[in-house]
Amino acid sequence: MKTITAFWLACAAWIAIASVQASAQPEASAASNTVETSSAAAASGTITAAEIRKANRALRRKVYAAIVAHKEINAGNISVVAKSGAVTLDGSVIDAAQIDRVAEIARGVPGVMSVSNRLTVKKPFGGQ
Repeated sequence: MKTITAFWLACAAWIAIASVQASAQPEASAASNTVETSSAAAASGTITAAEIRKANRALRRKVYAAIVAHKEINAGNISVVAKSGAVTLDGSVIDAAQIDRVAEIARGVPGVMSVSNRLTVKKPFGGQ
């Protein structure tokens, strides 16, 4: 009984140390490291569902930030969904050329493995 208790205490200590080291990483590299390691760790079965969701949220934020950085694109009508490196773009833009441009921007974000582009062209109110 004592060896089992010691084993579980050792496991808990290891997890606590790993958590502290992971939270001490800088934000920019932590997000990219999480995304890059999520698929490898998921394959080995060592990553939890919460960590996968966290990696997906981080990737979604990185893609959206990259789109917002381009002032010619109105990102307010674009939604980004990320799941294990697969990004889905949904919503509308005001020019057909922006559809391909937004997909190109998303592909350029580290951690993005594929892009599903469901953007449509929608003229602004009162536009011709």
